[in-house]
Amino acid sequence: MEGIKGKNVLITGGTAGIGQAVAVRFAREGANVAINYRKAPEDAEETEARVQECIHQVGQQGVKHALVQGDVSSEKQVEAMFEDAVKKLGDIHVLVNNAGIQVDKPSEQVTGEDLDRVLDVNLKGAFYCSRAAIRHFLDRDIPGVIINISSVHEKIPKPGFIGYAMSKGGMRNLTETLALEYANRKIRVNAIGPGATITPMNKSWTDDPEKRKQVTSHIPMERAGTADEMGAVATFLASDDASYITGQTLYVDGGLTLYPGFRKAWTS
Repeated sequence: MEGIKGKNVLITGGTAGIGQAVAVRFAREGANVAINYRKAPEDAEETEARVQECIHQVGQQGVKHALVQGDVSSEKQVEAMFEDAVKKLGDIHVLVNNAGIQVDKPSEQVTGEDLDRVLDVNLKGAFYCSRAAIRHFLDRDIPGVIINISSVHEKIPKPGFIGYAMSKGGMRNLTETLALEYANRKIRVNAIGPGATITPMNKSWTDDPEKRKQVTSHIPMERAGTADEMGAVATFLASDDASYITGQTLYVDGGLTLYPGFRKAWTS
């Protein structure tokens, strides 16, 4: 795609799922990538395996790449992560806010700690990273692109995942507000709203044939999306082909947001 080759891209939560696919797709298009990860002690072994696999896939594309560690929910760690990415790659041209978590509980059982945990990563983390990127773009006087990995659940309610739904609703307004505020400063901000996607985060239904059938029955295209399909859209939004697009959420969902229950006549 035009305008991708040679650019430096920072991807948060980039070692698995959509983040990994985004990193590999940018690398395939000739971009250099900085891959952020948060190495939690409780899953260090699993994380290390994911990191090595991601680095292997990106490395095969022959571009510069770097690992940058940091918890996006921490302002200080975000600043350090961004400085590390700049030190290793040079000026950052594209930020992809992909890091995200969810807590599966009935809303009446959700604690303040549960809510803080999800909002701190999914929403506040996206803001901290966007702020660091915007400061960098402005200080260096370079055009910049921010892509937020949101969800169809910024639009569709998600019972049992109240914190996740709240965070993605907030991300939509984060996207639109930053896009409007910096449209005349050579900075574009857009979002991708994935629908049901086959990723490690969704193993609870992707690995269960019955649950997977239930999920896909609600999708007009009758299948789940792939992380690679999300990566393709991310590179498009960062490319010159999307140079006049800002403040938008592009739903990549197989038609899930089209009120699929209305496919059959519901009124005379």
